[in-house]
Amino acid sequence: MSEQSMSPREDKMSNGQKAALAEELGLSEKEASKMSSEALERRKELAEKQKEIDVINASRSGIGTRLMTGQTRGKGALVISWEAFDDSQPATLPTSIQNFMEVTKVEKESELVNFLITGYNDSLYTAASDPLAEYVESTWPPEAQTQFRLVVRNYSRGAVVSLEDAVMLIKPGFEKQFAVKA
Repeated sequence: MSEQSMSPREDKMSNGQKAALAEELGLSEKEASKMSSEALERRKELAEKQKEIDVINASRSGIGTRLMTGQTRGKGALVISWEAFDDSQPATLPTSIQNFMEVTKVEKESELVNFLITGYNDSLYTAASDPLAEYVESTWPPEAQTQFRLVVRNYSRGAVVSLEDAVMLIKPGFEKQFAVKA
């Protein structure tokens, strides 16, 4: 049973408790009312873990990994944390293969090749699985490409139209704005 389909009589938390927890987590009462008690508790646990990790990460500086937090997949998800490079902070990322090997303590070339293959495959899968990839022009700046994807997805959901219909409406404006000047 999904965390959103639990009937009210199966829920362990009163509406008042849900409302209080929702406010603590920054959720609307409407959002919270659709979630089970367990889902709200997991959100709370995740938020608490994130606060702990934020303190630890704030003490780190320079090039290196940062702690990340998330949940395991599947039923009965658990809050987890792990070390990873934070690509939202470019100054913390290695700038060369040697730098990467020093930061990660990878000494064997075979381990490095494994990381390269995994990263390469993941990047290609991400690009191939993007339903909007065929509509995004490579000549647009990266920020425009990201914005186009976001606008199309939001419009498609909000107006309840297909992605293709949203693209047909939105893409001409992006093409005009970011036309390559000859």
